[in-house]
Amino acid sequence: MPKYLRDVMALIHDEVVEKYFGCGLVVPGCLEDMKILDLGSGSGRDCYALSKLVGKDGFVTGVDMTDEQLDIANRHVDFHMKAFGFDKPNIKFVKGYVENLKDAGIADNSVDIIVSNCVMNLCKDKREVLSEAYRVLKEGGELHFSDMYADRVLSDEIRSNKILWGEGLSGALHWKQLFDLAKDVGFETPRTVTYSDLQVTKPELKKLVGDAKYAAVVYRLFKLPKGADRNASQVTYKGTIINNEDEINFDHNLTFKNGASMTVDGDTAAILKQSRFKENFMFQEAPSCAKYSEVKEENPFNLLKSGGAIN
Repeated sequence: MPKYLRDVMALIHDEVVEKYFGCGLVVPGCLEDMKILDLGSGSGRDCYALSKLVGKDGFVTGVDMTDEQLDIANRHVDFHMKAFGFDKPNIKFVKGYVENLKDAGIADNSVDIIVSNCVMNLCKDKREVLSEAYRVLKEGGELHFSDMYADRVLSDEIRSNKILWGEGLSGALHWKQLFDLAKDVGFETPRTVTYSDLQVTKPELKKLVGDAKYAAVVYRLFKLPKGADRNASQVTYKGTIINNEDEINFDHNLTFKNGASMTVDGDTAAILKQSRFKENFMFQEAPSCAKYSEVKEENPFNLLKSGGAIN
């Protein structure tokens, strides 16, 4: 965790941290003044960290279905606003289901970024979660989330096991299913940010899952307007994103360094031009002889075999 995040986390109330259930910390870059939605916000740990990072003119909404967790999150709003030096709250927590954000009051095309931390695998209807995320995101918006995935389509026996469901193992998608669902809903090809092996070590669980293997992956999915320009471009990062002045990691294959020009494929160029990143880059037509990599579906288990974990 970089220093700026450690400094933010040190400001979070102890009860919020202690009562939080999640894996890692899902924090994309370029957050100032953004409107962010956290799916399955729990006690609010990630929401409060994000509320500090978006600043007083940004806003964070947490959605959770658990009254106890919402109570913890709501009673510490004033504490955090004082700790962050904000005059008024830039955060709220609402009760709702991530498969039905309309009932939680989340309007169409109203959110810049959606984050989620190991929640989708606990939802039976993944397509509806992705569809709702797509609906509420603005054009150019991003779904940035962590979850666990399986190396195969899990059997009905595994999927119906209550013990494995409680552990989050039976609800894991086969990694390829995520790419298919994202495409069907309308998102760009998911981009792999980090990946790591997820070992099932408890003997009783290992017996139940059999040969199935699991990986923890952070993906980012973008919603672009129809007909977006998709020409390859030469781009130069200006170094203007707070806390990422030297470089910004876009995915595990792509890092933009301050002042360095590089040619990117048409899909990546479209994302940079249409999203919150656009003011932080200079764009030129790509040289006709330029070489660049196309965005492809990536099997996280092959990535683990070839190079180990990237966190």
